[in-house]
Amino acid sequence: MSGLLKKLPSKLTNKLPAKTSDSTRSPVEKPNSTLKPISNQFTKLLSVTKYLPASARSSILSKAFGKVVPYVGTTGVYYETVEPNQVVVSLNNTKAVQNHIGSIHAVAITLLAETATGFILGLNLPSDRVLLIKSYSVNFYRPIKKGQIAAVASLSDEQRLDILNTPKGEMVIPCVIHDRESDSDRDPIVVEMTWAWIPKSELEARRQGKSSEKPLEADTESKTEVEAEQNDQ
Repeated sequence: MSGLLKKLPSKLTNKLPAKTSDSTRSPVEKPNSTLKPISNQFTKLLSVTKYLPASARSSILSKAFGKVVPYVGTTGVYYETVEPNQVVVSLNNTKAVQNHIGSIHAVAITLLAETATGFILGLNLPSDRVLLIKSYSVNFYRPIKKGQIAAVASLSDEQRLDILNTPKGEMVIPCVIHDRESDSDRDPIVVEMTWAWIPKSELEARRQGKSSEKPLEADTESKTEVEAEQNDQ
């Protein structure tokens, strides 16, 4: 499990890494599912914590996943729901993540959406494959001046089966940004995250210069540092 279970705190705590909204219910209906979760390092961690109270479980998962991806851990992203059919992560509008006008910074919002979509793909990806962001677009329609936002990523059983049965592929992972303390009916942000996955053996072959295939490439304007590093290798 690549040491992921070792990320669990040795002592449970009721202290949450972020203040959650009074209503942490997802603004998007959770898809019905009849599929059993696949077995990988993420789902094994979920099974270890599934009998804990919801607040304690979310706190532990937030700390554990924050250590897996250290940069994400520094932003205060809070994992409210982590299931194969839906992942909900939230972020408070604190000074640390604000821009010059007191709204949540665009990069922080993008990171929130990337986290939700990346983790839901990771939950459904066999352990012999690796995921990477391929491209994304983020359209901002109004600022988020206060309160908490949440990113909700959802997958149907059909999409989950497609991921499972496709050794190498890509998919636009549906994601909704919810401004929890706004009365506006207008969506603040619309995002589209395209993720790709390949066998780990192919990635290793590329690193060793043994693969004749061209690397997966994203649009130049939306390529991340992670992608650039992968392509350089």
